[in-house]
Amino acid sequence: MNQKQADDIRQQVRNSYTQVAEASNQGDCCGTQSSCCGVSNDDAINTLVSTRLGYSQRDLDNVPSGADMGLGCGNPRAIASIAPGETVLDLGSGGGFDCFLAATEIGESGHVIGIDMTPSMISKARANAVKGQYSQVEFRLGEIEHMPVADETVDVIISNCVINLSPDKKQVFAETFRVLKPGGRLAISDVVASMALPEAIRNDLALYSGCMAGASQVSELQDILQQLGFEQINIQPKDESKAFIKDWAPGRGVEEYVLSATIEAIKPLPCCNSCC
Repeated sequence: MNQKQADDIRQQVRNSYTQVAEASNQGDCCGTQSSCCGVSNDDAINTLVSTRLGYSQRDLDNVPSGADMGLGCGNPRAIASIAPGETVLDLGSGGGFDCFLAATEIGESGHVIGIDMTPSMISKARANAVKGQYSQVEFRLGEIEHMPVADETVDVIISNCVINLSPDKKQVFAETFRVLKPGGRLAISDVVASMALPEAIRNDLALYSGCMAGASQVSELQDILQQLGFEQINIQPKDESKAFIKDWAPGRGVEEYVLSATIEAIKPLPCCNSCC
C-alpha cells in the first residue's frame, strides 16, 4: 500500500467517525445501529448492541449518558485483568466508554489515557469525563501509529475494533511495544480475517471504515507480534461473532471472511544472566 492509499484510508475513517460523533451529539442516527461504526439516539438499541458484545447492564449503567455509542466488536476489559493503580491506554477511545469502565477498576491511584484521531470524538469524551467526574481519565488527540505517549509508561493497552482501521498495523503494534512497560500486556478486541479478502471487499473504503475491509489474517498478526518481540501471544477468533457481523453489511457476505477476535500478548521483562 502506497502513502496516498494509506492517507485516503485515514481520511475516510476520520470523516466517518466525525459523522458518528456529530450524529450522536445531535441525537441522530448514523449508519446501521448494529454496526461497529453505527450510532443511535435510542438508548435501548445501544444497550442491545453493547450487551450483545459482552458488556453487562451494570457496565452500561456506570458510565455517563452518551459514552456508550454502540460501537465495537467485543469487550476488551473482559480479558484485561485491570488492577488498582495501573495505567491503562485505550486505542481509539471514541466517546470514552471503555476508559470510564477501566477507571472504576484502577481507582483514584491509577490513570487512564484515551487516544483518538477524531477531534469530535475527543471533545465528546472530554465532556463525558467532566460529566462523570473522572479525574484520573484524560483524552489525547493523535493517531495510533504515532501515539502521544511516553516510552514504557503503560501497564495494559485495550482497544475495541480499532486497529483493523489502520493501514499500517505493524507500526501500531510497534508503538504498543514502545509505550508498554516491561511485563505490560495487550488486551484487544478486533476484527480479523479468516481467509484472504476478495478485492471487492478490500478496496471498498466504506467497508474499511466499517471495520471489515482492513482486517488482517490471524497468521499475519501473529507474525507481526512475534517479530516485534511480544510473548504469550494468544489470538482467539469468535465464531459466534458472525451473527452480528452479518448485520454490518447486509447481503455482502462479509461474515464469511471476517469475525471478531481477542488479541492478547505480553511485552517480556528484561532478561538477566541468572534467569536466561
